Amino acid sequence: MKLADVLILSLALALIIIGVHQTMTVGIGFSYTIFMFAVALLFWFQYRKTKRAEEQQNEPPQGKKKNKR
Repeated sequence: MKLADVLILSLALALIIIGVHQTMTVGIGFSYTIFMFAVALLFWFQYRKTKRAEEQQNEPPQGKKKNKR
């Protein structure tokens, strides 16, 4: 995982925790936006992960180089 992926996933987790706290204190109506941002970040993370897997699949295989002596 790259640094950007770790940051996106961490921010999504933090927003979920904040959303749960807001839900328990003031209600779901006030925390709905926070949950939607968290879901959007999770979708973005999944998109980046899928895109990277497709790029790796489309690359030609790297064979071992033979040493000529």
